[in-house]
Amino acid sequence: MVRSPFFYFLFFLLLLSCQKQTIPTSNASSIREDAIDYVNKGRISFQNKNFNTAFYQFNKSKIASEAIKDSANVVYNLIQMATIQQINGDYYGSKETLTEALPFIKKKDVYSAAINNFFGIADKELSLYNDAIFYYQAALKDCTDDSCKQSPLNNIAVVYIQQKKYDKAIQILEPLLQNETLDKDLVKKAGILDNLGFAYFKNGATQKGLSLVNEGFELRKQSNDLYRSIESNLHLAEIYAKTKPEKSNQYAQAAYQLATHFNSVDERLRALSFLISNDSGIKNVQYAQKFVFINDSIIKIRNNFKNKFAKIKYDSKKEKDENQKLRLERAENLLSIQEAKYQRLFFILGIAVLILSLLYLRKFYQNRNRIGKLTAAYDTETRIAKDIHDELANDVFNTITFTQTQPLESTNVKDSLIQKLDHIYNRVRRISRENNEIDTKVNYAVNLKEMLSTYNSPNTNVIINNIEKVTWDLIDDVKKVAVYRVLQELMVNMKKHSEASIVVLKFENATNKILIDYTDNGKGCQKDKIIKNGLQNMENRIRAIKGTITFDTEPNKGFKVKITLPK
Repeated sequence: MVRSPFFYFLFFLLLLSCQKQTIPTSNASSIREDAIDYVNKGRISFQNKNFNTAFYQFNKSKIASEAIKDSANVVYNLIQMATIQQINGDYYGSKETLTEALPFIKKKDVYSAAINNFFGIADKELSLYNDAIFYYQAALKDCTDDSCKQSPLNNIAVVYIQQKKYDKAIQILEPLLQNETLDKDLVKKAGILDNLGFAYFKNGATQKGLSLVNEGFELRKQSNDLYRSIESNLHLAEIYAKTKPEKSNQYAQAAYQLATHFNSVDERLRALSFLISNDSGIKNVQYAQKFVFINDSIIKIRNNFKNKFAKIKYDSKKEKDENQKLRLERAENLLSIQEAKYQRLFFILGIAVLILSLLYLRKFYQNRNRIGKLTAAYDTETRIAKDIHDELANDVFNTITFTQTQPLESTNVKDSLIQKLDHIYNRVRRISRENNEIDTKVNYAVNLKEMLSTYNSPNTNVIINNIEKVTWDLIDDVKKVAVYRVLQELMVNMKKHSEASIVVLKFENATNKILIDYTDNGKGCQKDKIIKNGLQNMENRIRAIKGTITFDTEPNKGFKVKITLPK
């Protein structure tokens, strides 16, 4: 028995009855709703035999199902599309469509069975019988119950009949006929009886074969299965072809009329072939002409269908690619807009952070300067108080005591009193100079030299070299103040600790910097025991103006300081 492709689709509907449909109908997104809408339209178009429209709609449903990763419905739509291709003779195209479905098969079930069954149908129609049996057997393995297994087994038997392996076909069909479930499915039972009878006829058991074919034919009449009656009529036409040509013609004519009604071209051609071989008159020529005309027409129609199916797939892929490109462009544009927004936002935030940072730094430095000024003021006050307490107060007290205990009329006493008052005056003047504001203008060098000279005493000789040769007008005021205070600290440190008799300050005016060397012949000290109070202040002041200061001293070898600062 050679099944028409339309019958195979009905077989697929039977297979799907083994499993609950998985297409959702509620609470779905717009894409899922589009997929359902297209598949429903595709079924209606298929029933009305609008195959091009149905193929397009199933393909659109497949694309939508892919977008939402609904594998079950992707497979369902591809099987429907392959069915339409097989109905219209595009068997190679149907195999390509079925191959698309394979990656979406997650497990062995009714869908995988249906795909293998359709692969078998395509290969059978292409006369690749061994391949067809392979796929039918694969479909058989994927079936989960006896009802699903009956159709693949029946199809294997049909291939064996094509290969003239009638015994094998009978071995498969006889057990199927004994299955009690067939009593509830007369359509399937009629098909097995028809195939089994035809196999017996081809195997030489003509009467038994005729009986079984007639029994199947009667069941088809009872169930008003006109379409499948075409196959019964064709089998009876072949059975009677050699013994009763007129009766063979009757069955062939009936098959031809039904095939014409159902637009089943393959069956029409087979019916015409019997009419041509059974009739040798004028009608034979007419039948032959019809055969040639229908055969040529069906080749053109099927080629046209193949091209249309291929174009629908191509156009859909092109549309999908273009839509994907548009989505990417929109996403990129949206991303660019978002990036621009973020860039503006980050720019504004950056400016805000910068302004806040500057305000904070300004406040910080203001506070630090204020604290520094307070600290400096406190240190100055402390130093002044100490100088007054340690030196000046004692001298004033001693002078007052001197005036109270000595006769002021004496010339010697007066001279001694004047000397003491002059000493107090010089001390007060030095303390004043140490703490007054520094004149950094044209008199800077004179004032600096005068400040250093105040440390001259009967016990200490201060020698100052080349101070006038320094181009002080090229040095900014901040550096001048720093130099003044550092040298002042050095002289105070010398006065308090060194017990030096000679102090030498040498100034050198280089191209881009000023060098100042301080040397005294005091008692010195260990390098690791240098008193850090005043010396630390000196280091901080010199570093602040990007200069360098080094100290060199050893016990009983004096004290040396080297200062370098940029102009």
